[in-house]
Amino acid sequence: MKKIILMLMVPLIMCIHSSELHGAEIKGVYFEDTLTEGNEALSFRGGGLLKWLFFKVYVAALYLPEDVSNGNVLDNKPKKMIFHFFSDMTAEQFAESGEALLQKNATQDERSQIKEKLEAIHDMYRDVKKGERYSLTYLPGKGTELALNDEVLGVIDGYDFAAIYYRIWLGDNPVSEGLKYALLNNGEKWKGEEMEL
Repeated sequence: MKKIILMLMVPLIMCIHSSELHGAEIKGVYFEDTLTEGNEALSFRGGGLLKWLFFKVYVAALYLPEDVSNGNVLDNKPKKMIFHFFSDMTAEQFAESGEALLQKNATQDERSQIKEKLEAIHDMYRDVKKGERYSLTYLPGKGTELALNDEVLGVIDGYDFAAIYYRIWLGDNPVSEGLKYALLNNGEKWKGEEMEL
């Protein structure tokens, strides 16, 4: 099972389908157009479905302030991601797959600098079942909050952590190029080679 989950996170076998996106609805899952986190107003930037072969993994949505450009998405700006799961996953699988993806998106020195914070968020993860939601919210001055079904599991302080952790989905080597594109472009379908898989 561990090998399957790690395979799920390999970009070459991922595909994204968001052609059924209408407003903030993806594959029958509804996402609010706007959210308020603290004093920050965040707007739906995009979202899509992550698949492995014929299996739906989750639909994800990204929220950002209106004035944040796609090129600055990893800057020290508020951001929120919501993940609605179509498959059961264990806490251990989240930690293992996250670690594997960070190796592709951060240097060893960068990972070493946030080692304790990575261990802390791995400890926060809980098992999820189909239909449940994780959210990952970063606010400058507060940190990165992990929540399961709106129940806060913990907060990791510092922009240093957020700058690296969000690369899993929005960095140069994301879990899926198609998903990254959909998150940043209002759910539009990516035209890259990955779409042919």
